[in-house]
Amino acid sequence: MEWDWDFVWQIMPTLIEGFKITILATVLGAAVAAVLGLAIALVRRSPINAVSRGVGFISEFIRGTPLLVQLYFIFYVLPDIGIRLSPLVAGVIGLGLHYATYTAEVYRAGIENVPRGQWEAAKATNLTTRQAWIHIILPQAIPPMIPALANYFIAMFKETPLLSAITVLELMNQAKSIANSNYRYIEPMTLVGIFFLAISLISVIGLRWLEERYARTED
Repeated sequence: MEWDWDFVWQIMPTLIEGFKITILATVLGAAVAAVLGLAIALVRRSPINAVSRGVGFISEFIRGTPLLVQLYFIFYVLPDIGIRLSPLVAGVIGLGLHYATYTAEVYRAGIENVPRGQWEAAKATNLTTRQAWIHIILPQAIPPMIPALANYFIAMFKETPLLSAITVLELMNQAKSIANSNYRYIEPMTLVGIFFLAISLISVIGLRWLEERYARTED
């Protein structure tokens, strides 16, 4: 089968629309994962064992099950108990919840790496616990986490094709629809690969820049 440029230009607008949905799902899912992951990390530091262990068990359960299964559960099972979500909302929740369990570990490691003396200094200056977290602990803990967090968000972007399983009209779903309708797979699937490769390379370059910038600030 020969490459057909006319067909490429014909399908490009549809693929771009799907690509926009892919980017939107990634950005929203990353925001959910970043916020929820921090919440999980903080709750797991709770002095109440039942709370910290309970959240830890749930996190391990989510990490130990496939993202695809979780997406199916959110989109197809929850309606049986009266919770109906649009495909995109279900996809964002699935991505965000799944990756929140990974970002939580990154946050936890970063927080634990803050020297104990910083906590003592915060107490010595009569800062409240909230002020200590906002002004002392998190500003020191988060910068070293950025490369690891960025890696997870890149991985999330690469897993967005799974959203096609719950009918989200993202890039992969649009490409499959085009291919099945026209019985031509080489152009849409190749273009999907190019889209993902381009964004992944841009993300990696940005990640390297962040790492170098952080290394310069450390020096």
